[in-house]
Amino acid sequence: MKIRGMAALVATAAIAVAACSSSGGSAAPSLPTSVGNGEGALTVLAWPGYAENGSTDPTVNWVKPFEDATGCKTTVQTFGTSDEAFSLFSTNPTKFDVISASGDASLRLVRAGYVQPVNVNLVPNYADIFPDLKNRPYNTVDGVNYGIPHGRGANLLMWRTDKVSPDPTSWSDMFDATKPWAGKISVYDAPIYIADAAVVLMKTQPDLGIKNPYALDDKQFAAVVDLLKAQKPAIGQYWTDYTKQQQAFETGDAVIGTTWQVITNLLQGETPPIPVKAIQPPEGATGWSDTWMINSKTTHLNCAYKWLDYIVSPSVNDQVAEWFGEAPSNSKACAVSDAAKTNCDTFYAADTGYWKSVWYWQTPETKCVDGRTDATCKGFDDWVKAWTEIKG
Repeated sequence: MKIRGMAALVATAAIAVAACSSSGGSAAPSLPTSVGNGEGALTVLAWPGYAENGSTDPTVNWVKPFEDATGCKTTVQTFGTSDEAFSLFSTNPTKFDVISASGDASLRLVRAGYVQPVNVNLVPNYADIFPDLKNRPYNTVDGVNYGIPHGRGANLLMWRTDKVSPDPTSWSDMFDATKPWAGKISVYDAPIYIADAAVVLMKTQPDLGIKNPYALDDKQFAAVVDLLKAQKPAIGQYWTDYTKQQQAFETGDAVIGTTWQVITNLLQGETPPIPVKAIQPPEGATGWSDTWMINSKTTHLNCAYKWLDYIVSPSVNDQVAEWFGEAPSNSKACAVSDAAKTNCDTFYAADTGYWKSVWYWQTPETKCVDGRTDATCKGFDDWVKAWTEIKG
């Protein structure tokens, strides 16, 4: 995770807001038509590593160049899970101007009216975002864009090669209580992990008819919850802080689990290296695709738009991706340097085939997100309740 110097070009123009009307006469969302001078301040709510300001590492700071270029004094607060992000945003409705939201939070923010539609034409770097990240159900609703794609990654199966043999080939190896590594399994601690079990049942119990791990009717949901309850005694760690999982694999307290590529890289890069491997199993995997969104009540709209364009500009988007450990969203980020190309290769940035088997986190809704109209699915509140019961 090497950070290099950055440069940003942030255009300024006069701000104008125009209300548009649909052909039927009902008011469409009002969108700004240009971006003017910054209001002097911006508050960012972000995943750790997405808005570094030198507080983590004095040499890692892409907030200050933004401030220098725009005059938008930027305050950053981080969160550990999507649920924490939604809670912070909803309980402080005017505090944060922009948020980096994963798919399991973005739709909740839209439905609750906490974020506003975005005029992507005012974000010049949007043109270079990978096409398969645009107009997805977690960043676009009824044809209206609600943010700018930032980066993506897959949740992988990782194991210690000196303690797990033979090499696992399926997620099912994490759900078999008879395996010798039972008790040392590490999984992500959030209700959205329920989808990981759904991915397993999509392949192992096709008769359930699961087509999308975020669209589960009563029968499907019950089967997934049963699988997770059966797995519970074998769990040795629930993690949200990736450094905690790294430590568990270092000590051997965890030897197999669901992970992020960055954790694998960190373990392999230690001295001496920790012997781990990670794969995306043939069943596919869950993953994240994050979106920068703007608070519907912001009083710093110009600064917000400037941030959205800046943070996904090729150079900065590459630096964030390398630091955090993920694929950038801007296709031109991969050509910034040799290191950028290596990072893009490592995280399959331009490999559309790789991402076809990744189910990006998405907010479960009672209206089945797989398109079914003859069934009612479990909403996110049901997932939260079930996750509490699963963990006990």
